[in-house]
Amino acid sequence: MSKPGETTEDREEEEENEKTKGSPQTVGSTITQPPGGGREESEDGSRSDETSATVLDAVEDQAQCEMPDDADEHDNETNVKNSTATVKVLLVPGGHVMTMAFAIGLSIEEIKHHLASELEVPLEVLQLYLNGRVVEEKQSLMELGIRPHSSTQMEMSSSDPTSYPLRLLRPPEHDNMPDVITVRVQKDEGMFKEVVVEIERSHQKKPFLGGYRHRLTGAEYHNAAVQTLPKKRPDRGVLVHSLGTQTAELKSKLQQCSVDMSTQMTGIGCYVSCVNDKLVTPVKYVTADEYHGRRLDAVICLQSYVRRWLAQEEVEQLRRERARRLAWFDLQERKCKEEKEAQLRERRRRWMNPQTREDFNLLYHALEKWRNEEEEQINCSLRGAERKAALCALLEQEMEFIAAIGRHQINVEAINQDKIIRNFLNKTAAAHQWRSATGRLFEMDSVPDVRARALKEIYDDISKFLVDQQERRHFLEKLRNTVMEHECQLVWDIIDLIDREMDLMGRDVKDHNLEGLRKRICTLFLQYIRTPAFNPKVIKLLKVHKKPSELQHDMFFCHGCQRYLWSADFGSSTTGCRSRRCRNCTSLDNVARPRDDNSVYQNILRRLRTDEHRLNPETSIPFLLQVDDIRYLIEKVWSSCSALNGSRDIYNLVFARWDVQEDWSPWNCILLSKEEISAHTQVEHIHKAYETTFIQWVEQKHSMARQHFSKNPVIAKNLGL
Repeated sequence: MSKPGETTEDREEEEENEKTKGSPQTVGSTITQPPGGGREESEDGSRSDETSATVLDAVEDQAQCEMPDDADEHDNETNVKNSTATVKVLLVPGGHVMTMAFAIGLSIEEIKHHLASELEVPLEVLQLYLNGRVVEEKQSLMELGIRPHSSTQMEMSSSDPTSYPLRLLRPPEHDNMPDVITVRVQKDEGMFKEVVVEIERSHQKKPFLGGYRHRLTGAEYHNAAVQTLPKKRPDRGVLVHSLGTQTAELKSKLQQCSVDMSTQMTGIGCYVSCVNDKLVTPVKYVTADEYHGRRLDAVICLQSYVRRWLAQEEVEQLRRERARRLAWFDLQERKCKEEKEAQLRERRRRWMNPQTREDFNLLYHALEKWRNEEEEQINCSLRGAERKAALCALLEQEMEFIAAIGRHQINVEAINQDKIIRNFLNKTAAAHQWRSATGRLFEMDSVPDVRARALKEIYDDISKFLVDQQERRHFLEKLRNTVMEHECQLVWDIIDLIDREMDLMGRDVKDHNLEGLRKRICTLFLQYIRTPAFNPKVIKLLKVHKKPSELQHDMFFCHGCQRYLWSADFGSSTTGCRSRRCRNCTSLDNVARPRDDNSVYQNILRRLRTDEHRLNPETSIPFLLQVDDIRYLIEKVWSSCSALNGSRDIYNLVFARWDVQEDWSPWNCILLSKEEISAHTQVEHIHKAYETTFIQWVEQKHSMARQHFSKNPVIAKNLGL
C-alpha cells in the first residue's frame, strides 16, 4: 500500500530493500542501520536525503505489525508471525544465557534445531522449559503467548548431561558484546519507534579499508566496515557513471602570443590622466658579492647564537654532573660514617649484653687492655712497696671482674642451653614439608613424627614445676606409661625417680626442695628422647657413626685436655699444620693468657668473601682462609695499617685486589681503608697509576704471603705453586 506523497522511484527502492532483507523468518537475520556509512553521494557529489528517508521507511514498514486495511487480514497475520521477539535461553546447570531474536511464528522444534547447531549437541537431548513446565515441539512462540518485539526467558537442559553437557562454544572475547540491540528510529516529528536488531558475529579479521591522517594534529582515522549490505540503486535507464566522463583528456597545443605592443601618452588632442600613476625611485644596485656577504654575516650571527646555546647546555650538564658527583661523595662518606657508628653500637651492645663466645672474648680483650694500661701507669708512678701493693690490688680487682664475667657466662649458657633443647625438640616434632611444582607448601606426618611430637609434649609438661600436686601427678603418670614401653637401665632410673617424687609429694615436701629431683627427671627423659631406639626421628639430627670402625680414622689426641676427640673439634689452618689443641682448650687458653678478640678480623673476612663471590662466584681462595690467616696477613704482612695513607683504624680497613683483573689471593691483595677502595678498583694499569718504589714494596709483601701460604697443598695445587 502506497503512502501519500510517495513517488514511483521511492516505491521501487522500497521493493528492492524488501528483496535484499530476505524473509523475516530466517533465524539470525540482521536489521541494522549503517552508522554514518549508509549514505550515498548523488551524481553532483551531494548527500541524498531521499535515500536515508527510504531506508527509514523500510525499517518502519518492517517493524509495523498493524495494517490499516481490514481486507488484508491474511497479510496482517503473516506479518505478525514474521515479527521477531527476543528470547533469552538459560543453560542449566551452567548458568550461561544465550540471547537471540526469533520470529514468533517459529515452532519449538525449529528453535531446537538452531540451538542444537549452535551448541553442537544432538537435537534429542535438548529440553526447553517455560515458567517451569516443558513446552511441546509443535507449539510456536506466538501460541505460548509471546508478543511481537517483546522479551522472554526460557530454560534449557540436557537429558544426558554426562555425554552432552551444555556449554557455550563462543570465544571469550565475544562475551561482552550483546547479541540483540534495540534501535530507536524516528517515525514522525516527535514520534519514535523501537526496532529489535540482531547482531551477526563475523569470525574473520576485518580488512583495512584505508583512511586519512589529520595534517595538523597527526591523528589517524580509519574507514570501518559495516554488516549492512549497500543499498542497490534502481536502474534509471541512463548511463550515469562512465570511465569516459570521469577521465580528463590531455591534448598538446602550441599558442603564440602577439608581439606588437603600444603605449598611450598625453599629446596634442589626447589627455591621459596621471592619478593612478606611481613614482618609482631607483635604489642602490646590490651586487652578487654584497648579497652573499650579507647572507654570510647572517649565518655567522646565527651560528654564534647557536654555539652560545650549546655552550650553555654543556656548562649546565657539567654543573649537574658535578652536583651529582658531590652528592655521591657525600652519600659514600655518610654511608661509611653510619657503618662505623653501627659497628661501634654493635660492639657496645656486645659489651653490655654478651651472649656468644665471641662476645665474652671481647670482654676479656677489654679487660686485658685495661689491666695493661693500669699496670703501665703503676710502673711509671710508683716504686718499691707501694708498687707491689698497687699491683696486688690490681690483681684482686681483675679477679673480681673475671668472676663477674664467669657468673654472667654461666647464666647465659644456661639460657642458651634451654634454647638449644627447645630448638632440638621443635625440629624432632616438625612434620615433613615440601613444595609442589605450583609452589604450594605440603606437610605430612609420619609415625616417627607423631611419636616425637608426643614426647615433646610430655617434656613440656614435666618441665613445669609451678603446678599443683594433682596436675603434677597426672604428668608423672603419663611419663611412666610412656617410658614403660621399653625395658632398659635408663627407663628403670626414670621410673625410680618418678616414684621418689610422688612419695615425697605425698609427705608434703615443699616444691623448692623437689626442684633438684625434678631437674634430674627432665635430664634423664631428655636423654631418653635423644636415644634413636626410643625416638627414631633424632637419627637425622644426631651425628652418630653407622660403623664404629670408622672412628679410628677420624679421632685425634688433644694435648690440652688429654682426650681423643673428633677432627671437627679441632681448628683448621691454611698453612697445613693441624692444631695440637681442641677448640675448647684453645678458647680457654685465650681467656687465660693472650685474651685476643678476633671479631673484627671475622668481619673483614666476611666482607672479603661477599665481594669476591659477587665478582667471581667460582672463586675458592677466600673461603679456604680462616680468621687466624686473615689476622696473620693484617698484623704480620701489612702491619695493621693502610698501604696508602697509613691509617691504623682496624675497623676501617678492608682487603681488595691488587690487580683487579685477577682473582683475590694472599699474593694479589692490598690492605686499604674503605674510602680508598673505590679509587683503587678503578685503576686499570697499576704501573701507570703507582710509582715504582711503591709497587716494589707491595710485591715484597706478596712474596712474604706466598712463602707463608704455599705450605698448604690445596692452595698450591689450585694455583700451580
